[in-house]
Amino acid sequence: MSYVKPSDLAVRMIDAGAQKSFMSTRDTMIRAYMGGAILGLAAAFAITITAQTGSALVGAMLFPVGFVLLYLMGFDLLTGVFTLVPLALLDKRRGVTVKSMFRNWGLVFLGNFFGAFTVAVLMAIYFTTGFATPPDEVGVALMEIGHGRTVGYAEYGAAGMLTLFVRAILCNWMVSTGVVAAMMSDSVPGKVIGMWLPIMLFFYMGFEHSIVNMFLFPVALLMGGDFTVIDYLIWNEIPTVLGNLLGGLMFVGLTIYITHRRTGPSRELAVESEKVPAGA
Repeated sequence: MSYVKPSDLAVRMIDAGAQKSFMSTRDTMIRAYMGGAILGLAAAFAITITAQTGSALVGAMLFPVGFVLLYLMGFDLLTGVFTLVPLALLDKRRGVTVKSMFRNWGLVFLGNFFGAFTVAVLMAIYFTTGFATPPDEVGVALMEIGHGRTVGYAEYGAAGMLTLFVRAILCNWMVSTGVVAAMMSDSVPGKVIGMWLPIMLFFYMGFEHSIVNMFLFPVALLMGGDFTVIDYLIWNEIPTVLGNLLGGLMFVGLTIYITHRRTGPSRELAVESEKVPAGA
């Protein structure tokens, strides 16, 4: 399997960020829609496995199938563009502006939401036999997740909000690592392995992913979950989006950019320069 060294990886990340910034509105929306939809299906798949087997680990091990498929097909998630597009701006790529960055983020957010919500409606129909019966065991599990990860945080007030925010930071640290790891190889097996490991970790640990949540909470509400849209927005989606932004950009994008693109002078050269007599 091919391997891309970190200095070249940093350039690939910047190139990807610039390309996404310049993408047409139509293509950005379609790719984001499909990204949100496929990730929603993967979440439904993983929770079905967890509910039926009683093993959260098995569900987490298989959840990355959706992430792998959507990225191999060139679709986009908000968590990924949070990390990549700012690097093109920092690198002063021609035509990349703060406005174009926020435009990309806004379009990807909308596309991801519409895709995930579409799957939420379809799966709610599936889990309730067209809303004619109570939710099955998977539907019940989804409603419990929706309640626990909104009202459950709210019960602890500021401590709950802090926990939610930290879980969101940790989530996109891992998810963006998966996005970047896919660029470290030019072979499909190498890309799959690079993506699979950090995505499995984030899902098993129960970190908060804004796009997964665009499926989880709407589907729970559609089936009668014991929380409100306001609970979802205030006690999950909005803090999760902000935490995902911070986690991906700080711990993945900027760290790779600073140390592999804007590398500091080597210690050996610094020592040599100190030995040169003043005025020499």
